[in-house]
Amino acid sequence: MEYTVQKLASISGVSARTLRYYDELDLLKPKRISSSGYRIYGKAEVDLLQQILFYRELGISLSEIKEILHSPGFDAKAALQEHLLSLNAKKARLDTLIKNVEKTLQSVKGESIMTDKEKFEGFKQDLIDENEEKYGKEIREKYGKEAVERSYKKIKDMTQEDHERVKALGDRLIKTLVEAMQEGDPAGEKAQEAADMHRQWLSFYWDNYSKEAHAALAQMYVDDERFTAYYDVHAKGLARFLRDAVLIYTGTAKKV
Repeated sequence: MEYTVQKLASISGVSARTLRYYDELDLLKPKRISSSGYRIYGKAEVDLLQQILFYRELGISLSEIKEILHSPGFDAKAALQEHLLSLNAKKARLDTLIKNVEKTLQSVKGESIMTDKEKFEGFKQDLIDENEEKYGKEIREKYGKEAVERSYKKIKDMTQEDHERVKALGDRLIKTLVEAMQEGDPAGEKAQEAADMHRQWLSFYWDNYSKEAHAALAQMYVDDERFTAYYDVHAKGLARFLRDAVLIYTGTAKKV
């Protein structure tokens, strides 16, 4: 079966304008151009469009999708399995939040009693599920399954006060870190203050703290672009600056 731009737009729900844009980006090229000048798409292009839409649903940028789909080692079957796992994880998060909203609504109507702790269960589970989806494989390989599960238990056991404290601490950490980076010295007083804040922040999630683990995590912020992006959105190079400050703070610069 072959499709023109308009027909493919009709069955896929993707606008013809978007399909033309994908062609311009070399993300989704037509199978051929007809004698009348129309873009014609075949089965391979339809399958590729489906993959693009799966990745878009997961929040991946077009440039990243292009790199993934056009890499020599791309495996469509493996990609579909990953999509299924990611979508199931997203579904589980939504189901948890739906149950939380339903329970809250019953409480508001006076049909049931909801404790303050229960009000935040859905959000804490959502945080755990999202972290597991993004980083689960890496952190389990690095720290072990038991350590990760203990960390998740600490999150589940957090009170609302704990949640507010860790959020405030995280905000202060970023602010202090940016100010320290402007000073330019990872060994400086403000940078070391930020490194200590980072240790305090980690203690809300980690069952046991060690300087070695702290330093290894800071190194991962630089080695893994996803972690780097989390910090560098506030200031370019912030993840690397935090890494340097933590290595000095822990005295492990030569060990990592």
